[in-house]
Amino acid sequence: MRILPILLSLALASPVAAQQVPCGGGFNGFVRGLVDEAVSKGHDRATAQRFFAGVQQSAAVLKADRAQGIFQSGFIEFSRKLISQNRINTGRAKAQQWNSVFDRIEREYGISRGVLLAFWAFETDYGAFQGNFNTLNALVTLSHDCRRPELFRPQIFAALTLYEHGDFDPATTSGAWAGEIGMVQMLPEDILTNGVDGDGDGHVLLKTSVPDALMSGAKMLSHLGWRPNEPWLQEVVLPDDLDWSQTGVQAVKSVRDWDSLGVKPRSGRFLRSDLSGSIIIPQGRKGPAFLAYPNFNVYFEWNQSFTYVLTAGYFATRLEGAQVYSAGNPEPGLSGQQMKQLQQRLSAMGYDVGDIDGILGAKTRDAVRDVQQRLGLPADAWPTPALLARL
Repeated sequence: MRILPILLSLALASPVAAQQVPCGGGFNGFVRGLVDEAVSKGHDRATAQRFFAGVQQSAAVLKADRAQGIFQSGFIEFSRKLISQNRINTGRAKAQQWNSVFDRIEREYGISRGVLLAFWAFETDYGAFQGNFNTLNALVTLSHDCRRPELFRPQIFAALTLYEHGDFDPATTSGAWAGEIGMVQMLPEDILTNGVDGDGDGHVLLKTSVPDALMSGAKMLSHLGWRPNEPWLQEVVLPDDLDWSQTGVQAVKSVRDWDSLGVKPRSGRFLRSDLSGSIIIPQGRKGPAFLAYPNFNVYFEWNQSFTYVLTAGYFATRLEGAQVYSAGNPEPGLSGQQMKQLQQRLSAMGYDVGDIDGILGAKTRDAVRDVQQRLGLPADAWPTPALLARL
C-alpha cells in the first residue's frame, strides 16, 4: 500500500542540487549518528550496530528518486492501461483462493474484497513484483540525501524495531526504492502500527504471507478512516442541465439531493441513498461520471494522484461485478506542454495552481472551474485547447 507517494509528489531536484554534497555529511559518520540516535531512543547499542553493520549508500535509489514519474495521462487512457482482462481474471481467482481471509476482513473491518484486490494488483501485480531495492539501504540513503529526512529517518528506526521483533532482515529485506515493503507496499512505521499476523505464525511478513499482507492492508484502511460496510464509488448518468460547478470532490450533497437533480445510477439503484457524495467527472461533462461516497476520500490518504485513486476505486468495483464504464465522448484535453502553458497563464491571473508541472491536479482543476464560470462556460473543470486559446 503506497502511502509514501502522497509525500513524494514533490518537485524533482535540480541537476545542480543533485551534484551537491548531501547535508548529511560523510556517509559513515551519518550511520554512526544513526546508531547513537537509536541508543537515545532506547535501543541496545550492540543490536543497533549489528543492524547498521552492512548498510550501504545506493546510487540506484537516488537515481530512482530523481526520475520518479507523475501521472500525466487522463483517466480513460490510464485506466485502460492498468486494467486488463487478465488482471480482472487473476483478481477474481485470488478472491476465491483467499476467500476465508477476505471473509475475515469483511467481518472484522467491513472492507469489501475488491478494494484490497485492486491495490494488491496495482502495487505489486498480486505480489509478483515487489521491488528488489534493499530496504535499509534505501531508507538510509534517502535520509542521508537530506531532501526529505523528516519522511525517511523515522522509517529507519521503525525498521530497527521490526528487526528486533524478527520481522526485518537488514541484509535481505527488499522492496520499492522508497522503502515500501510487501505485497501491498507498506512502510516500516505503518507495519508497526497496522501490521497483522494474519496466518498466526507469530510474525508479520508482508512479502511472503498473503494473510499478513491483506489483513495489514485492511487494518491500515480502517486506521485511515474507512467506514465499515459502506460503498466507495458508483457509476452514474448525469442530466444535461446539471450545474457543473457543483461537481468535483469539494462539492458534497446527499444522495437524495443528487437524485432530485437528475443524477441516476447507470444501472440498478443507488448503493446507499442515505449517504452523501460528490460527482466526479474526470474528463469533463461529456466523459465518464461517478458518484464518490465518503469512503472514496480514504483513497487519497495513500496516494494523492487523482487519476490513480479513481482508477483504483473503479477497478475495485469491476472486480466485484460492475460493468465497464461508459467513456462517453469527452472533449480533447491538453498535452503536458499545453497544460504547463495553461498553468502559467492561470498563475499570472493570480490563481494558485501549485507547481507548473503539466499535471491536472486539484488546484489547477479549481482554477479552471473558476475561469470557466467567469467566461460563461460549463464549469466542469476540464481544460481544453479552446479554453487555453481563450486565455
